[in-house]
Amino acid sequence: MLRLALRRASSSTVTLSNSSFRFISGSASKPSLSIWRRKKELGKEGLIIAKELKRLQPDPVRLDRFVRSNVSRLLKSDLVAVLAEFQRQDNVFLSMKLYDIVRKEIWYRPDMFFYRDMLMMLARNRRVDETKRVWDDLKGEGVLFDQHTFGDIIRAFLDSGLPLEATEIYEEMRQSPEPPLSLPFRVIMKGLIPYPELREKIKDDFLEIFPDMIIYDPPEDLFEDREKHKDGANNDFY
Repeated sequence: MLRLALRRASSSTVTLSNSSFRFISGSASKPSLSIWRRKKELGKEGLIIAKELKRLQPDPVRLDRFVRSNVSRLLKSDLVAVLAEFQRQDNVFLSMKLYDIVRKEIWYRPDMFFYRDMLMMLARNRRVDETKRVWDDLKGEGVLFDQHTFGDIIRAFLDSGLPLEATEIYEEMRQSPEPPLSLPFRVIMKGLIPYPELREKIKDDFLEIFPDMIIYDPPEDLFEDREKHKDGANNDFY
């Protein structure tokens, strides 16, 4: 039912995988210990490296040579800051380049905040192929998101118009050993307002888990206005 509804809502969306996701058991990073939650400021050397990477981006040969000779020698704090800056700029290519470098560093440890930042950036840019790759990596490393992080990531994909990918991640959230919380469900359902059929399915899940709670639905005419807007946009093509 859920997948059928998804395909009705977004027939052009690409699936992340042919099989459902299943996390390998692991634990989420403790916020107090995660380097990915600390303030990331570009130092002088990091700023120089970031500018040079952007300058060399159109030239793959020179870019790879520069990465081997300079980027790999950056201090941990500088490397983390450069990656965060490219994520902030929505530079998918260089973010993925730094992502690969970070995962090879001797100090690297699997971290849910590291993966959260990557997935949020990829969601903003609607990059499904890169999302699948990052998702496969985090599964292989046994990374487990907490419920709030699940909710934020799912909402990011919904807000970017990728409901199928968002719902596949939602199915992983439902299988998680972490106890369910009401707030992430509310965050997700708010992002599902443009997809009323999907919203009803997740609303049913919410009421099953939290039978004593109340959901405040938007007015029905809000759904109708959105459907009319979609129809009007489609008619522009004819």
